[in-house]
Amino acid sequence: MGDGEELGRLERDVLALERRGAVSPGAKERVIREELGLVPVRYYQMLNALLDDPRALAHDPVTVNRLRRIREARRAER
Repeated sequence: MGDGEELGRLERDVLALERRGAVSPGAKERVIREELGLVPVRYYQMLNALLDDPRALAHDPVTVNRLRRIREARRAER
């Protein structure tokens, strides 16, 4: 990540899933597996990397900034 000019299809799909909003954890895991073909651990690894990718910020600044705030709040709680 970070080397090309645009996000790949899977990266855009990960951000689109996060943009959808809250669903139950079980339902989200099912969507991750069925729609994206990823195991949840890989999905969250990709998502975390995307939050630090300037291309993701350019593609969907509202979602990326919201998720960055959540991530920082969780880090501060530790």
